[in-house]
Amino acid sequence: MRTRLAPLIIGLAVALSLCGSAPVEAARKKAKAKARHVKVASNPERDGVAAHYDQRPEVQAFIEELKERHGFEARELSRVFASVRYLPVVARLMLPAPVTQPKSWTAYRGRFIEPTRINAGVRFWTDNSSTLARAALAYGVPEDIIVGITGVETIYGRNTGSFRVIDSLTTLAFDYPSKERDRSPFFKAQLEDYLLFARDGRLDYFDVRGSYAGAIGIPQFMPGSYRRYAVDFDGDQIINLRSNTADAIGSVANFLREHGWVRGMTIFYPTVLPADLDSSELKRLIALGSDPKISAGELRKLGFVIDASVTDADLLALIDLPNEGEAGRATEYVLGTQNFAALTRYNRSYFYAMAVAELGSSVRAAMAR
Repeated sequence: MRTRLAPLIIGLAVALSLCGSAPVEAARKKAKAKARHVKVASNPERDGVAAHYDQRPEVQAFIEELKERHGFEARELSRVFASVRYLPVVARLMLPAPVTQPKSWTAYRGRFIEPTRINAGVRFWTDNSSTLARAALAYGVPEDIIVGITGVETIYGRNTGSFRVIDSLTTLAFDYPSKERDRSPFFKAQLEDYLLFARDGRLDYFDVRGSYAGAIGIPQFMPGSYRRYAVDFDGDQIINLRSNTADAIGSVANFLREHGWVRGMTIFYPTVLPADLDSSELKRLIALGSDPKISAGELRKLGFVIDASVTDADLLALIDLPNEGEAGRATEYVLGTQNFAALTRYNRSYFYAMAVAELGSSVRAAMAR
């Protein structure tokens, strides 16, 4: 298969500007004219700079691995990586937030549980009610959770990302910005999955756009999740999460089921910390993470009041939602179930999982009104 390489006129303009050549202005005008005919406007920082990835030994070793494991043609991949760009903005966005930045559940919640997203959710649910109901029946994931995820991720397909996925993933696989918290092995694996995804789908390697981290489509699946959990939910023999809403709905539900979602189970139970709970005991409970490991019976002995429907043998997790820097607002707590844990497989953030649940329930309430 011959790869269709994307036009390099933007890269030409950058190269000319760096060397101070006389035709710079002409090249820029051509680049701007070209940008008017594509969906994503040119942005020098997002478009990145030539990195000559094909000449780097670690990239050549990666190409050889793909040749041995998956039958790629090494010369073809070398040509592809010769045109991949390093994206400085992606590297900056991947850096962890400063430790001094307060974590505020109230502020985070306000970004997602708001009228614009709720109203868009009502339209999405109304337009796709039969598909959502079919997914809920097939996978056991309620409509409001599917609506919550697609709303938090992309406002129902409105914001799916404008970065070339191959540029983002290559930047993070071979130039990850943090050595202390190096996630380059993860992104290298995602880059491998992306190349397989594009090759097997007969896509131009440079055509797919996504988030700065390389997530694709309406539900923002990373390439590995796309290849493993995306489904053809409308029966057209094509899996398309970039523009096919039915496939996106079915794929979100399938992902959650494959990551432990339990049909009919509550996501979390509200709770209040017992007044006499020792601080060291609180830290121990929180450190156990989102996977349910604490029996409700143990929590009751510690003074937690839990819904009567929960048996002493049921396992729960203590989830903390800090409100640092919010005057008069203390950290909030809930007791998470296996379904809360499943939501954290989509995104590890407790804030994210709660926002999905609350946005979904807010849209459901608006539908009822």
